[in-house]
Amino acid sequence: MARAKRRVSESKTVVARVMMPQDANISGNVFGGSILKMVDEVAYVSATRHARANVVTASVDKMDFRSPVHVGDLVTLKANVNAVWRSSMEIGVRVEAEDPRTGTLRHTGSSYVTVVALNRDGKPVQVPELLLETEEDRRRNQEANRRRSRRFEEQAVENFGKRRK
Repeated sequence: MARAKRRVSESKTVVARVMMPQDANISGNVFGGSILKMVDEVAYVSATRHARANVVTASVDKMDFRSPVHVGDLVTLKANVNAVWRSSMEIGVRVEAEDPRTGTLRHTGSSYVTVVALNRDGKPVQVPELLLETEEDRRRNQEANRRRSRRFEEQAVENFGKRRK
């Protein structure tokens, strides 16, 4: 049976939220954990749209916070599926903060979230293939495959070290 296919554009997700005092420390800087939670949530939405199945987070590539997010900022998260394999997918997430008084927009961080699609029994399930529509989609897909290869290499080195102990 042929594997279903879905376009990148079918899973693109944009979420915006105003940052409130409960999201921040006493200086008004939003906690990194609050941002990471939103990253995980928007990645879930994008991945679920692609897989049409429940997904769980397998890993989050490093998250560099490029600039602070403050109480009152409007935070926009943009997510899309970069690559799919058998049951796993890489979701790219870009985080931007906007000062609502000035309209100044800042790229505050980016991350790559790997998720796995599960069936009703909690077992990995095959996901639809990804139809790449644009040159940007193709670039993101190639980079995602390179990151995946790097993760496998790092895992092999880590496992080798454990066996030698």
